Amino acid sequence: MQQYLGIKSQHPDHLVFYRMGDFYELFFDDAKKAAELLNITLTSRGQSAGQPIPMAGIPHHAAENYVAKLIKQGESVVFCEQIGDPATSKGPVERKVLRTVTPGTVTDEALLEDRKDNFLLAISVNAQTTGIACLDLGSGKFVLQEVNSEEQLLAEIERLNPAELLFSEDFVLPVQLKDRTGLCKRPPWHFELESATQLILRQFNTHDLSGFGCEHLVTAVCAAGCLLQYVKDTQQTALPHIQGIAIEHLDESIALDACSRRNLELDSHPSGNLQFTLYGVLDKTSTAMGSRCLRRWINRPLRSQIILNGRYACINSFLQDQRFHDIQSSLRQVGDIERISSRIALKSARPRDLCVLRNTL
Repeated sequence: MQQYLGIKSQHPDHLVFYRMGDFYELFFDDAKKAAELLNITLTSRGQSAGQPIPMAGIPHHAAENYVAKLIKQGESVVFCEQIGDPATSKGPVERKVLRTVTPGTVTDEALLEDRKDNFLLAISVNAQTTGIACLDLGSGKFVLQEVNSEEQLLAEIERLNPAELLFSEDFVLPVQLKDRTGLCKRPPWHFELESATQLILRQFNTHDLSGFGCEHLVTAVCAAGCLLQYVKDTQQTALPHIQGIAIEHLDESIALDACSRRNLELDSHPSGNLQFTLYGVLDKTSTAMGSRCLRRWINRPLRSQIILNGRYACINSFLQDQRFHDIQSSLRQVGDIERISSRIALKSARPRDLCVLRNTL
């Protein structure tokens, strides 16, 4: 049990799946929480301070199904695997955390909605502005922006609807956000400007931030540094598919506050049925990538006539040439290249991913 407690102390905010033979076991408060969230049996094993130690377990071959349920409820999980040989170990079998799964960093196909972006968000606040860094690890899209009021912050969080939200331990969340799932406190020093800047420069192998146009976005850069550090910590590998930063400005799109966005039912409905939303009506896309793109466009209506007229010209070209049926048929054979490429970059791709990529190409 000492081995477990040592590992748990390093991951206090995660549910520790502790491998014991053919099962993953959870202990103490983790066991109580898992039993409640997963509707599994809570038992006990041994004693601590004279009290039975709560325990719950799941078969290792069914772990992904249980993890999917936990992720949807905003929980994070670490997998502690046996790396020693039980036959030769004199004491406890050596174990090590080999995998971390959190709501905002999950890339496994079985744990994601294929037609919805899975955003990880970090926010950093000073007296004047709030910086927002947003990453979809499954595609490598990395976006920064700054807002000037709490109302604008709430509107952007409602628009992006992140699976996980990172914020400093010394930041007091607006009351409207306290009931969200996927909230994750991070140490204040993860938001320091100098360390954040250096982390970004190392990620993109560049000398300064001017090429990205974010050198003046101080709070956004701080948020980006925290986000990158968090992803590196959870993935334990390089992030070669994150190759740039895009900057968004509020004046580029029509402002919609959180209440208006919900009332317009752009891509969510009180019943949970997407067919009753604008997105559900318009989504005739042939690929998951196209569907996610459409969802982003609907949620961020642009002001730029140049961009909008360009989109209309493309639509008009397809209609005039009557070629869209042929193209639609071809696109239906295209796999989710964005997410497959990301899993390859993160060294988590499976044989099926490679087969789909081969067939697409």
